[in-house]
Amino acid sequence: MKEAQTIKKKVLSGLFWKLMERGGSQGIQFLVQIILARLLLPEDYGIIALVVIFTSIAGVFVQSGLNTALIQKKDADEVDFSSVFFLSLLIACLIYIVLFFAAPLIAAFYRVPEITLVFRVLSITLFFGVFNSIQNAVIARNLQFKKLFFSSAGAILISGTVGIYMAYTGYGVWALVGQQLCNQLFVMLILWFTLNWRPRLLFSLERVNGLFSFGWKMLVSALINAVYLDLSSLIIGKMYNPAMLGFYNRGQQFPTFIVSNINGSIQSVMLPVLASQQDNRPRVKEMMRRTIVTSSFIIFPMMVGLAVTAEPLVKLLLTDKWLPCVPFLQIFCISYALMPIYTANLQAIKALGRSDIYLKLEIIKKIVGLSILAVTVFYGVYAIALGMVVSEIIASFINAYPNKDLLHYSYKEQWSDIYPSLLLSIVMGVVVYSIKWLGMSVIFTLIIQVCVGIILYVAMAWVFKLECFRYLLTTLIDIVGIKGGKHFD
Repeated sequence: MKEAQTIKKKVLSGLFWKLMERGGSQGIQFLVQIILARLLLPEDYGIIALVVIFTSIAGVFVQSGLNTALIQKKDADEVDFSSVFFLSLLIACLIYIVLFFAAPLIAAFYRVPEITLVFRVLSITLFFGVFNSIQNAVIARNLQFKKLFFSSAGAILISGTVGIYMAYTGYGVWALVGQQLCNQLFVMLILWFTLNWRPRLLFSLERVNGLFSFGWKMLVSALINAVYLDLSSLIIGKMYNPAMLGFYNRGQQFPTFIVSNINGSIQSVMLPVLASQQDNRPRVKEMMRRTIVTSSFIIFPMMVGLAVTAEPLVKLLLTDKWLPCVPFLQIFCISYALMPIYTANLQAIKALGRSDIYLKLEIIKKIVGLSILAVTVFYGVYAIALGMVVSEIIASFINAYPNKDLLHYSYKEQWSDIYPSLLLSIVMGVVVYSIKWLGMSVIFTLIIQVCVGIILYVAMAWVFKLECFRYLLTTLIDIVGIKGGKHFD
């Protein structure tokens, strides 16, 4: 009992600071992006989106799945961390050389000559990523998310100022390059001075091989996932133009911001906690179920509410020039609403050390997704986006399948846990959407929709006595109590 209470305190403390890091720092980032979107053109975002696709895939190779292996390994020590660091640094150097010489070829393929220099400069973030991946593994193992919050918030304030200044003074796409470079650089520097970890001149091929036995499957899984997620953007960038790609990616921004803050925070904290309990499977199931129920209760109404308020929100925040992104925003809200059940199942599988199952799932999901993409690509960009939603729905079933045997937690049981939140969210969405017909100004319509949505959803949850609502209230009280007891060190 005492151990369970200790774990709960660590989880709540870690979750509080992870939410602060995601919600606080990314909230600043979100505001910065809104200002930049008002100053820059969709074409600028399309260009940077193409470059980021390749650097993100390259970043997967740099991490090699070993950062996750460091979190999952119970007895990882300085030799493990330093070995992974130097291996990752070597890989980053090799990949940067490849990207440097491949940049002109990529620019020629997409018929956007200015990509070459942007590509070469932005790829420098690979080296910052080497430090960040190890630093994040140290933070996750020790649940020191408070330090991550301050590093992220500080880096975003600095990089945001740089980006806005460059955009205002007419640097165009280079404002986005400068903002991203500064962000990664200052996250690394702040953690360097606040985190008690330094790479030491230690290297063990035996340790690397041991970590890689778990990590290589995570690498292949992450690589397949990264290529698959970015494939639609690569196709849109080739078949259409940078502006359309800018609208497509901007439509993802709003749901991504919400889900990465809430569900991403929960899952980041839960992976090391679940891994620490991997020998107690009933306990893993209990924590996983609580994660799905709680995150779904929060995310479902947010995604439904965002979808029905998309048009006035884009008009108000981004101006009319970004209105073509509204349909994409609404479509992606459906897809991201499934993230709690999607990711919780995967985190449990990773925590149990079953990277073999994880890899098999990724291969199966991507075969299904690529099949759907091969059909939808002939019917236009909106069909591609809708195909992504269908893929995510099918993928959520695939992810849950192994946990029927591993944890005795079937997909049917999972959906029975979350359907009350989904039903209340749909009812709330219908009411909120109908407010647009009152004919008020954009800002008043949006304010009333948000207020009515929150009040109605909370009231229905209270009237119907939803278990997750009561648990959430109890958790908030516990967080306040723990904070008052100064456990957030």
